[in-house]
Amino acid sequence: MTNFIPIFPLNLVVYPGEQLNLHIFEPRYKQLIAECQAQGRAFGIPTVINDRMQDFGTVVRITELSKVYESGEMDIKTEGERVFRILEVIQEVPDKLYSGAIVNYPSTFEAGIPALLQRILDSIRELHRMLKVTKDFKKEDDALRAFDIAHHVGLTLEEEYELLHLFDERQRLEYLKRHLSKVLPLVAELENLKEKIKLNGHFKNQKGFNLQ
Repeated sequence: MTNFIPIFPLNLVVYPGEQLNLHIFEPRYKQLIAECQAQGRAFGIPTVINDRMQDFGTVVRITELSKVYESGEMDIKTEGERVFRILEVIQEVPDKLYSGAIVNYPSTFEAGIPALLQRILDSIRELHRMLKVTKDFKKEDDALRAFDIAHHVGLTLEEEYELLHLFDERQRLEYLKRHLSKVLPLVAELENLKEKIKLNGHFKNQKGFNLQ
């Protein structure tokens, strides 16, 4: 299925199911949000990397118009719905300040691997413990998906975007597992380094080496 959606390109990755708060201040996007709010329409957030709009993004829907300022600026709450792929950009939409795109919606396979998910969650909690970070995912472990936890494992923007267009949940989980297997040893080594630095200058009680 293909259709036209208004687009709001941003230098971030939004995942399906993610809640995103936005402050709207540019005239073209104030128009876009006002129309989407009035008509109950969704809009697309394609990811921008290195000043280039990418082919994939996520359709989001406004869940709350939190505040409208005298200037017309707005605070809104949104929620990601599904991933789209841009087929054609419509830079000038008749009578509109904003741009749009003709998009389609790739098929996805959402069945995960519960045992793998649990191993990943255990690794994330270990990572957060080492970093002294507290995170509540607001779901039971068995209800979580890769998209729910992807922003909390230290991925770069490019890596978050790579994950966005993996359409099999098992592939997404494997991607996160590989990332954590690289990151955890680095963080552990950093913790060891910090401890060594703390000990520098302290009196050390060490047994001498016996040459005989």
